Amino acid sequence: MAKKKHYVVWVGRKPGIYSSWAECQAQTNHFDQAKFKSFESWEQAEKAYREGWQHHWGKGKAQKTTKGQADKKTGTRRPSDVTSDEIDYNSISVDVGTRGNPGPVEYQGVDTRTGEVIFSYGPISKGTNNLGEFLAIVHALAYLKKIGSNKTVYTDSRNAMKWIEKKAVSTTLKRDESTAEIWELIDRAHHWLHHHTYENKVLKWETKKWGEIKADYGRK
Repeated sequence: MAKKKHYVVWVGRKPGIYSSWAECQAQTNHFDQAKFKSFESWEQAEKAYREGWQHHWGKGKAQKTTKGQADKKTGTRRPSDVTSDEIDYNSISVDVGTRGNPGPVEYQGVDTRTGEVIFSYGPISKGTNNLGEFLAIVHALAYLKKIGSNKTVYTDSRNAMKWIEKKAVSTTLKRDESTAEIWELIDRAHHWLHHHTYENKVLKWETKKWGEIKADYGRK
């Protein structure tokens, strides 16, 4: 059983501590520059709320450096140095909602700044979380290509990012009558990737630092 999370909303419609993602989302969706984060215990959430977003928003558990600090050996910034100020809000965030894995799959793409839903698809009768993430990214890239936009695409799936780079999925989901729908979509996505180019960045949404991705369905 997944651990119950507690959500701190520092900046939102009604700042406070919430015990469900749905309650948190109600305070932050479509709220410009909302600041919120999940914690494993109520005590951690209370402490974080008192300390304020400046101490927690955009910071991972292991972060000990300040913004812009370089690695002493390489002179480059480590991933843990990245702060929420560096989130590209001129972007689309995508995520998947599933009921079982494999099981019914749906996905959506939202405006990272406002949470406004730009596109959604599904439910697809049977698929996996990673396949849904892959389809969501390709859908976002195709949409942005169509409107001539170079916006960034955020995803919280490293597997899907690898598949986008390779232009092919790697899955144990069998092709049969029950999975025909999602495999048709995967084949179409493969075709699109092999016949189109794009300049959009596909980046990992750092959930531990920034909270749940804006497109999250809240089914934790």
